[in-house]
Amino acid sequence: MKIDLAKSEIIHFVGIGGIGMSGLALIMHGMGFKVQGSDVSSNKNIERLKKKKIKISVGHNKKNIINATVLVISSAIKKNNSELLAGKIKNLPIYKRGEMLGHIASLTKNIAVVGSHGKTTTTSLIASIFSKTKIDPTIINGGVLNSFNSSARLGNSNWSILELDESDGSFLEVLPTYAIITNIDREHMDYYKTMDNLKNLFQKFLEKVPSFGKSFICIDDKINKEIIKKIKIKNFYTYGLNAKSNFQIINIIQNKNFSKFNLKIRLPGKKKYFIKNIIIPILGMHNIKNATAAIAVAITIGISPKITKLGLLNFKGVQRRFNKIFSHKGAEFYDDYAHHPSEIKEVLNGVRAAYNKEKIICIFQPHRISRLKDLKKDFTLCFKKADQVILCPIFSAGEKMRLGFNYYSFAKEIAKNSNVELFLVKDKNNLAKFIKQNIYGDKIVIGMGAGSISNWIRDLPNLI
Repeated sequence: MKIDLAKSEIIHFVGIGGIGMSGLALIMHGMGFKVQGSDVSSNKNIERLKKKKIKISVGHNKKNIINATVLVISSAIKKNNSELLAGKIKNLPIYKRGEMLGHIASLTKNIAVVGSHGKTTTTSLIASIFSKTKIDPTIINGGVLNSFNSSARLGNSNWSILELDESDGSFLEVLPTYAIITNIDREHMDYYKTMDNLKNLFQKFLEKVPSFGKSFICIDDKINKEIIKKIKIKNFYTYGLNAKSNFQIINIIQNKNFSKFNLKIRLPGKKKYFIKNIIIPILGMHNIKNATAAIAVAITIGISPKITKLGLLNFKGVQRRFNKIFSHKGAEFYDDYAHHPSEIKEVLNGVRAAYNKEKIICIFQPHRISRLKDLKKDFTLCFKKADQVILCPIFSAGEKMRLGFNYYSFAKEIAKNSNVELFLVKDKNNLAKFIKQNIYGDKIVIGMGAGSISNWIRDLPNLI
């Protein structure tokens, strides 16, 4: 899908190293745009862009935008960023990532996935289904798909599959053809301030779906249920365990290697029917629901149940979603992105359902002081399916604010409220020492968090 554009335009991405920004930059580069960008440090996302000959500057400096004609800014960029300020002085057009994504999405029929949790996996599952069809969609995801080792891929059709970021409200800039809402949780309160504000934006998003499109809403989610009652035009299907769902999950089987289930499908004006023996090579009830959302949209747009099931069966996974990294003295070490109490709970529930004999150890790195303060009690209650928790220092993600409570008391509350053994480590080397001395035998060890914990887990084999 090449776009013939004025070659004089140079689009500069401020904060290009983020997973969403790098994906969008990659797609726009492939479409024919002149793209460049900057970030505070290099990472794997930037290395992928460099391989495409995209100019990247490490460090933010007003000199980086001398030739730029358009700025795209990440939601993580502060108001005093030197490139942003210079862009304003030059009177350049400045867009949030979500706004630019909306412009690109307007060129295609799209499937837009939103929600507090499960977006990345759901988007990836849809992409896996499409891979078994003749449709070649553009994909922009919030995680790296193992099938093509990238978060984004430019397709040759007029379809796109998009994960949208709700952190700054800019997901409203996308006009969805088909929309999925996985769930709505107390998240990004630094932007939304109140849950009512958060709910209202999701409702507005659903109401943007055109008459020839459709929304798919997980009815098992409490807040989703509230929103359903308020939507004026009932242009949606529901999915979940609930017996009133249009796509109802039944007959669930879970083990170490896969999840298996059936769907009972009830659609207006059609006879009830079943899709049986659906297999996904991932664990957890949350992933069964994510797969059901993918099935619902696939069936609705006309992909056959046979092709849909094949696409799910051949799903190659997403990086940082319960990925096995290494084994050590009988223990298996995994990496997962879970950083919110709801996500942690779902992952541990899924692992416990599959591994009922092994000891489960969670290495948790809290992400953002604001999130920890806002959800302090929820964090103390979410580790109940674990046996041990190893608590790491907080990854601040650039936040400059005080914690506001005693971290050691917080740790004690986790041990008490979740009924787990708890240990504190001060850094990566301290973690390695603890593991070397204490972790062996039939154990499942999961590194969790959205900060540097993934790198810690990957560095451990060289430290132990």
